[in-house]
Amino acid sequence: MRQSTYDTENELQDRAVLVSLVTPNIKRGTGDPEHSLQELVSLAETAGVEVLSTLTQNKESVDTKWFIGKGKVEELRAVAEELGATTAIFDQELSGAQVRNLEATLDLKIIDRTQLILDIFAQRAKTREGIIQVELAQLSYLLPRLSGHGKNLSRLGGGIGTRGPGETKLETDRRHIRDRISDLKHVLDEVVRHRTLHRERRRKSGVQQVALVGYTNAGKSTLLRELTAADVYVENQLFATLDPTSRTLELPSGKEVILTDTVGFIQNLPHDLVAAFRATLEEVNEADLVLHVIDSSSIMREEQIRVVERILNELGAAGKPTLMIYNKIDMCEDVDSELIPANGQDTLVMSAYNTDDLLRLRQMIQDRMTGDTKTFMLPAERGDLIALAYRTGDVIEQTVDGDYMRLTVQLSKQDYEVHGYKLEAFVELA
Repeated sequence: MRQSTYDTENELQDRAVLVSLVTPNIKRGTGDPEHSLQELVSLAETAGVEVLSTLTQNKESVDTKWFIGKGKVEELRAVAEELGATTAIFDQELSGAQVRNLEATLDLKIIDRTQLILDIFAQRAKTREGIIQVELAQLSYLLPRLSGHGKNLSRLGGGIGTRGPGETKLETDRRHIRDRISDLKHVLDEVVRHRTLHRERRRKSGVQQVALVGYTNAGKSTLLRELTAADVYVENQLFATLDPTSRTLELPSGKEVILTDTVGFIQNLPHDLVAAFRATLEEVNEADLVLHVIDSSSIMREEQIRVVERILNELGAAGKPTLMIYNKIDMCEDVDSELIPANGQDTLVMSAYNTDDLLRLRQMIQDRMTGDTKTFMLPAERGDLIALAYRTGDVIEQTVDGDYMRLTVQLSKQDYEVHGYKLEAFVELA
C-alpha cells in the first residue's frame, strides 16, 4: 500500500493555535465565521490535534503575503511561543507563498482547512478506492503549492541541462506528481466504469436505491445501522465514516431496496476532494430517493442544510425525490425545537434510536417508492406473469374472476418501466 502524501501519524501530538480571517468576502462566502472556527476546532480534535487557543483577525481584504497581515503574524508568534504550540491551523485555504512566508516567520508547521480535512480523510480511508481518492485529492492540492512554482518554474521550461539528470528536484517532484495524478485518474475511470455497469444491472433487475446524504455527524451511519443491522462504524465525530456502505433495507411490505450511506458534507469542502470522490458521490445521482439527514440538535442546522443542497446541486443531484429527516430530536433539550418543521409528507422528525420512528421512516420510504396502483387481469394458467406481478410491485388485492386472476398492484415508475411492459397487455380497461 502506498504511503499517504501527508504523514498522518506523528510521534508527538500536534499542539495548535487555530487562526481565522474574517473579511466581507469571506463572510459572504462561508456563512457564520464563528461557527466555521468552532467547526475547525472539531476538525482539529478529530485529526488528533491538541487545540491550545484560537485567534481571529478582521480585515477588509486578504493580505497576499501574510494572509492575516504582518502585525497579526507577530501576535500569533507571541501566542504560539507562550503556549508552546507546534502548529498553526488556518480556517481558510492558503497559497503556497503564504505558507512559506508564515513558516519562515513563525517557525511553526502551517496547515490550512483543506489540508486538515484531507489529513482526516487519509486517516479514515480503508478501502482501496477510498485510499486512491484521497491520494488524488492530496496530490491535486499539493501540486500548485510546491515551493518555487510560477516564475521559478518557467525558468525550467526547456533547453540544455533542464531535462533528464539535469532536472531540479522541484521539477522532478512536479513531474512525478503529475504522472501519479494521471495514473490515479485512470484507476478511478475504471471505478466509474464498474459502478456504471453495477447501476445498469441494478436497474435491469428492478432493484431500487435509497441514498443517505447530509452534513457530517448528522447521524447517517447510525440510521443505516438501525435500519439494516449493518456492522458500520458509528462515532460522535466528524467524518466517522468515509467509505460508502450499501445494505439491503426491508420495507413494511417485504420488498427490499438498497440503502447507501455516503460521505458527510461540510462547508468549504475542498473542491479537489469533491472531484476525487465524484465517482462515489454519483451514487446519489442514481438514487431513486434521497434521505437528507439533518442534525436537529445543531444550532447551525439551517446553514448545514444549505451547504448540503449546494453540494448536491454541484453534483447534479438537485431536484431528486427527497425526504428531509430531522434526526437527533432526542438531543434537542438546549435547542429551539420550535423552528424544526412538523412531520409531513416529505418531512420526518425522529431519533434513530426510537423504534416507532424507524417504522415510520420505513413506511415513508415505501410510500414514496411504490408509485401508482394498477389492476391486471392475468390468465390463471400464466403463473409466470402472476409471479412477475408479485416480484415487480406490491400486490394489494387478489381475486379470481373465471379463468382470470385480478391483481391490484402498486408499482413504482421504475418498476413499471423495467417489467411493466410484460404485463401491459393485461391491464384492465376500466
